[in-house]
Amino acid sequence: MDIKNIMVIGSGLMGSGIAQVSAQAGYNVIMNDVKMEFIDKGFNSISSILDGRVKKEKITVADKDSILARISKSPDFEEAKKADLIIEAAFENFEVKKSIFQKLDSLCRKDVIFATNTSSIPITSLATTVQRSEKFIGMHFFSPVPVMRLVEIIPGFKTAEETTKIIETVAAKLKKETVRVKDVPGFLVNRVNAAFRAEVYNCLLEGVATIEDIDKAIKLGLNHPMGPFELGDFVGLEIGLNVFRTLYEGYKDPKFRPALILEKLVQSGDLGRKTGKGWYDYTSGEMKPRKDVNF
Repeated sequence: MDIKNIMVIGSGLMGSGIAQVSAQAGYNVIMNDVKMEFIDKGFNSISSILDGRVKKEKITVADKDSILARISKSPDFEEAKKADLIIEAAFENFEVKKSIFQKLDSLCRKDVIFATNTSSIPITSLATTVQRSEKFIGMHFFSPVPVMRLVEIIPGFKTAEETTKIIETVAAKLKKETVRVKDVPGFLVNRVNAAFRAEVYNCLLEGVATIEDIDKAIKLGLNHPMGPFELGDFVGLEIGLNVFRTLYEGYKDPKFRPALILEKLVQSGDLGRKTGKGWYDYTSGEMKPRKDVNF
């Protein structure tokens, strides 16, 4: 099957990033979300990122215009009739994703592949919600999508080998490296990363070091580009919490039990950069230590 048209469901941080790299690779892209204002925000984010690349002389203005011209915007699922591949990057919740795929299943041609960017929900459980399990697969990107090179490819229990190979070909065209991972909760990277984060939270709660010093130590000692708390704020704390919940439910291993402090932050609505506060305070326009809570 020759993939030419890709519909990306969700226009947030991940969805807009996937749309960007897909358009850069020459695919025609349909950006979809529940509201046009969300799509516009994602599209404007792509435009801003491309402006930065123009200033650095990595692409020309003509390149930018060409990339943006390959992206169309629509809050209507009817546009899925034009797609050869659906990449879902909606909220990390089984029922939300199930609803999306069931609606698309009745609209799309039978040969259209469904890929989910879920970071932890088992692919096989999502695949059972549609009538194309052989064409359902996990395609897990990492944030920020335009920068991170890895994509985890996760076949479900009934995913056809042909489907897997097509998605690997698409990922290669997006200039991504791929690894095939078994369909287990958290897959590979997030499973390992959750265990790492759990220990980071333990160090914080035990008073081993402050949030700022833990981030500093991880960046300088392990050469991570961002500290775990800074990265958590960048991605969204509710996403990290959902990953822990999925892992804990899947493995029943105490090390994956969500940290109470993380749950409290999410319950309070402090989800990171997008809400102005998370592990850090961004309300001044800069990242600063929080002084209104006791970590």
